[in-house]
Amino acid sequence: MNTGTEGKPPTVSTDGQLVIEPRFTDRSYMAVLRVLVAGESVLVHKVDLAKDGARQAFVTQVVERLPAVDAGDVATKLLKLCDSRAAFLAAAENAEADGNQEPTLADLMVQIAFDEAELFHDKAQNAFAAIQIEDHVETWAVKSKGLRLWLRRRLREEHDRSASNEAVNAALEELESKALFDGPEVEVFVRLAEHAGEIWIDLCDGKWQAVRVTPSGWQVVSDKLPVRFIRARGMLPLPQPERGGSIQDLRRFLNVHDESDFVLVVAWLLAALRSRGPFPVLDVSGEQGSAKSSLQKLLRSLVDPNSAPLRCEPREPRDLVISAANAWIICFDNLSSVRPWLSDALCRLSTGGGFATRELYTDSAEVIFESQRPVMFNGITDVANRSDLLDRSLLITLAAIPENERRPERQLWADFEKVRPRVLGVLLDAVAAGLAGELAVKLARLPRMADFAVWVTACEQALGWPKGTFMAAYMENRSSANETAMEASIVGTVLVEFMDDKPSWEGTSADLLVALEAKAGEKAQRRQDWPRSPRKLSGDLRRVAPNLRRAGLDVRFDRGTGKDRKRMIRLVGADGRTENGGNGDEDRPAAKSLLGLALGQGEDGSDGVDGSDRLLDDLSDDERVTWEERVATCMSDGGLAQADAEDVAWGEIQGRRRAAATKGADGE
Repeated sequence: MNTGTEGKPPTVSTDGQLVIEPRFTDRSYMAVLRVLVAGESVLVHKVDLAKDGARQAFVTQVVERLPAVDAGDVATKLLKLCDSRAAFLAAAENAEADGNQEPTLADLMVQIAFDEAELFHDKAQNAFAAIQIEDHVETWAVKSKGLRLWLRRRLREEHDRSASNEAVNAALEELESKALFDGPEVEVFVRLAEHAGEIWIDLCDGKWQAVRVTPSGWQVVSDKLPVRFIRARGMLPLPQPERGGSIQDLRRFLNVHDESDFVLVVAWLLAALRSRGPFPVLDVSGEQGSAKSSLQKLLRSLVDPNSAPLRCEPREPRDLVISAANAWIICFDNLSSVRPWLSDALCRLSTGGGFATRELYTDSAEVIFESQRPVMFNGITDVANRSDLLDRSLLITLAAIPENERRPERQLWADFEKVRPRVLGVLLDAVAAGLAGELAVKLARLPRMADFAVWVTACEQALGWPKGTFMAAYMENRSSANETAMEASIVGTVLVEFMDDKPSWEGTSADLLVALEAKAGEKAQRRQDWPRSPRKLSGDLRRVAPNLRRAGLDVRFDRGTGKDRKRMIRLVGADGRTENGGNGDEDRPAAKSLLGLALGQGEDGSDGVDGSDRLLDDLSDDERVTWEERVATCMSDGGLAQADAEDVAWGEIQGRRRAAATKGADGE
């Protein structure tokens, strides 16, 4: 291969700030010109320098992008580039005519890569090279700094020569083409992977070792990995895991006083140690001095340690895509709010969804990211307030640490490093148990994030928790998340007040808006989030509808029966609605008794359920028939999703239980 790009590329500078860098293709005047200002690329365009029209069009583009630049000066520089290229091509032809042509440095590097590297691409058409380094294989993106350095080193070792940036770029272009068009398609992973029913975790150490987790246990593997891991800048190694630890070794380093919160924190870790979601979002709140950031750093160090473990809020979707592509865990620190676009993006990261954003410094190329990631963030207040994000979140509240109980951070980390290998080992034990028992888990009802709930339930007994401990804490947390969503929704709050004395209501969204405006008063209507149109009200209702159903208020969207078939909204108050507007989520079977049992607080809970085995069988035969009939009716007649239909049915059963208990008390 001979690209005609040997030697240091000509660079044109204007006013000491603007630089034009050419990259020629083959032996021609066609070049990719990159315009940089103060070192930052602002324009990239392919130009045929031999054509006057092409040069003039490029000058116009530069001036439009950078109005302060003199067009005549740029045109003169382009002519000089053209003349320089002509001289180079003429010299190359003369050398060939004399029979003195030798392989270029780019040719030599390409040949080295062909001989020693396996070239392939992923489904997003990104090119990679797998290279044998001593006793292990390393995988690098073709355009990465790691592969550039390897090519330079091998060129010096084999030929005792050094290459210019132009020669390296030419070699990389050839390798990328080879990987994309001739190499196989192979999936690459960041930190975690799943293969043949096994979970693989990249330790990110110098030997490129990984932990292999199977249903029968785990082991550290140092060669012949069946998956390809790539590493981004900032990724740090995990410790060599050790056996014999206890999950309580982690407990004393976290400022989590509520035991159910500790269960949820461990559940988030177990989810993060799985290569596929859905992943819950860990939402940590607390006043200043409650060790929110420390908690997140400690958790991340057990799964995906990084030199910059906490990040600030991303400014735009591109920043989030870059973070997700270069790390396994996404972690934001000290948020004041979660903007709507970020809330929607975090939901997609949690349960799945693609991202597409324009590639930097190009006019049309897109960067595609389609995957799931564990996410956590913290703030002083409850910064997440949209119901769809809250429905995917684990809400953890930390208390302020008294001054006499504080520890220097250096001492905290020194003590934690002593137990970190054992904590990682016990988490891996739980992951192995999850792989072995996941298919056998049967829950009485499947909540939102059902796969997550099943997974942690399969893992929990390896941690010494009685069966049902996680679900007890999870359902309690979901009830709290529902309350937070209702408090944050002005529409939901006013609607509950509006329906307080009504068994049902039906009308159009315009009718409902008029009714709610009369109920809300001027103060509520002056709020920025108050709906100003029937369309906006309908959208807000659909967003908060699941929370309203859990609060005992069923929201249905139907078509009218008249000729015009208007879109109608029907509101129905559930029979089992509690006095505070909830449907009894906090009273689900064994929610308190199982958690108390797990924490050694006694065999019986406040709801009278004895032992963990009754989580699946708490309903009597009559209650089960009622529950199944009500769920079927809500789904067929009301058009509800199964989870929402189950919420309505459960509220009715709880209401009947409370009514029976009240009647019995009155009889006594």
